[in-house]
Amino acid sequence: MSKAIVFDLDGTLVDSLPDIVASFKHSFAAMNLPVPSSKEVQSEIGKPLEEMYSRFAPSSKVMALCNEYRRHYPQHFTDSSSPFPGVLSLLKTLRQRGYKTAVATTKRSEMAQKFVRALGLDVFLDHVQGTDDFPHKPAPDVILRALEALDSEGLWMVGDTIADIKAGQAAGLKTYAVTWGTHDAKELETAKPDALRPNLDALLNQL
Repeated sequence: MSKAIVFDLDGTLVDSLPDIVASFKHSFAAMNLPVPSSKEVQSEIGKPLEEMYSRFAPSSKVMALCNEYRRHYPQHFTDSSSPFPGVLSLLKTLRQRGYKTAVATTKRSEMAQKFVRALGLDVFLDHVQGTDDFPHKPAPDVILRALEALDSEGLWMVGDTIADIKAGQAAGLKTYAVTWGTHDAKELETAKPDALRPNLDALLNQL
């Protein structure tokens, strides 16, 4: 059976936080609602969209805010987003060494696949799995579904949030936490990842 490395997407492979935050804040302005600060929004990234909005808006407004985000974000999700340094080279090398690569993200699958294609990452990934009507991270479901689609044994889960690390642990994978995304080293350390690094440079040495 082939071996696979599973990656979170936003904040792990792609520096996408500014575009996510901008679209999230736009939806409040579009509905004439108080706009949360960028720092407040960033602290919620990695959770399902509905859960993010529930922190800042009454429940009666959450669905409309989600719909506005989903309308706006695909039109702006490459305004400033790009793969982190070294990501394309890393994914190429993993493929050359015979590993399968997958994304396991809280984004919906359709949105995640569009985003990956728009950034040209699709040619370096064997599968892109979003979270569609099943439990989200830290539950392991999205990782397990990605591995099932690949028919592969998972080795590592790579992510930038505590939820990523806990999901990888729940799925029985080793975990690599990268600090260039949402959670800093101090936060990530509480989840006890197998590796904690500022970037992805050390991943190949772990294999």
